Amino acid sequence: MSASRVSVCMATYNGSRYVVAQLSSILAQLGPDDEIVVVDDASADATVDEIEAIGDPRIVVHRTQANRGYVRSFERAIGLATGDVVLLSDQDDLWTDGRLESLVAATDAHAVVASNLLLLDSGQPLRSPLTGRPWLLSRSDDGRRVRNELRILAGDAPYFGCAMALRRDALALVLPFPPYLRESHDLWIATAANTAGLLGHVEKVSVLRRVHDANASSSRPRGVGAALRSRLLLIRLWREARRRTAQRRRRA
Repeated sequence: MSASRVSVCMATYNGSRYVVAQLSSILAQLGPDDEIVVVDDASADATVDEIEAIGDPRIVVHRTQANRGYVRSFERAIGLATGDVVLLSDQDDLWTDGRLESLVAATDAHAVVASNLLLLDSGQPLRSPLTGRPWLLSRSDDGRRVRNELRILAGDAPYFGCAMALRRDALALVLPFPPYLRESHDLWIATAANTAGLLGHVEKVSVLRRVHDANASSSRPRGVGAALRSRLLLIRLWREARRRTAQRRRRA
């Protein structure tokens, strides 16, 4: 087990159906001093009861009284994390064996790392919405800032929060999330890290993604209007990332 202390940040909302299986896959990889920070976004089902019934002191649940959305829940969870390395986790996937070790090891070289995922039901990768090819990251993407940003802006970059890890020194760059951010916190993290030259890519499959009708992010194609709004948001995030990167360099 790595000497780095790990915080797993999870946002939950009406996730009682799968959350125990997900937490079991996480707890099996954690050390005794690691933690799972859960921010529950005012669930109306038994999500919190299911989590607390596990009875593991490494899990700390923070409840919100009103639903604020998954982006703000993740932001709060990351802000509450105390570990040297922060790993993000959805409530309904499964971690693969060796995920924690590989992502923590990768943060020795890169302050933010993104890895690959497969679909739980088929064992296959997602397909690029632009090319139709398997949607996978490669180590060869390290340091290719312009290419990576163009892929993000085009909607062809498979950066998923559930497959990411951040070193503590990167948190000042990504937090607070921009106030206008209502979706795609993972693309904000990737954009900020890529712009600052902190982003690394791990080819290992670290997550088995469960697709179901209650996923926070839909696998269905967006309409034209929604796609255009998303592109404008990504441009705005890129500009914010450049501003924060410049600030970071002035302070160095």
